[in-house]
Amino acid sequence: MSKELIRLSDCFMKFDDDVILDHINLYINDKEFLTLLGPSGCGKTTTLRIIGGFQKPTSGDVFFDGVRINDVPPHKRKVNTVFQKYALFTHMNIFENVAFGLRISKVPEAELRERVEEALALVNLAGYGKRSVNSLSGGQQQRVAIARALALHPDILCFDEPTSALDPELTGEVLKVIRGLAEQKTTMIIVTHEMAFARDVADQVIFMDGGFIVEQGDPHQVIDHPQELRTQQFLSRFSENN
Repeated sequence: MSKELIRLSDCFMKFDDDVILDHINLYINDKEFLTLLGPSGCGKTTTLRIIGGFQKPTSGDVFFDGVRINDVPPHKRKVNTVFQKYALFTHMNIFENVAFGLRISKVPEAELRERVEEALALVNLAGYGKRSVNSLSGGQQQRVAIARALALHPDILCFDEPTSALDPELTGEVLKVIRGLAEQKTTMIIVTHEMAFARDVADQVIFMDGGFIVEQGDPHQVIDHPQELRTQQFLSRFSENN
């Protein structure tokens, strides 16, 4: 039986008078791939940011491997997040971008080089270390951002709409990398609107709306045969718009 890694317990998030998360509960097990679906503003990104430590819930608890981590800052969590924007350093080459977090952590040079090369290979960019960021396509830059996160050997990798700024061809490049990580049983949480990808690759899908978890379960069940009206309406509108 898989070990539980992350649990959000009765998490509530409010900004001014706006309720973003309304007492949600969710967990992710080791080696599991969880996908969060839902309309804009439903609380998906806030959920990721709470898991990554970038935001602290107004109330409720966040547990990692059974230990409460509400007050643990992002750099001390075994969680790395890949955002929509790549946030790469244009004055550094690809190698140094991937090595950035390792240098901050004072990883010995030999190990650092090994981990950077390993991470670049995992995202199909082996041999790209000396290239400049500006020489890469958007898809390649996003894969560098993924490599930078992988080099730190996180226990959980989070993705917030990693393909939202990419055209279909480049989206395919990035999803291929994420699919490969899923096949290697990397523990991951992804916010995405790529329904076919979620159906085929995720272990579990959660549909959120209005700060609530409306429906969750097997991706084929939730996406192809949703039980809740709000899920049905969202998927119907999404299909019409795509």
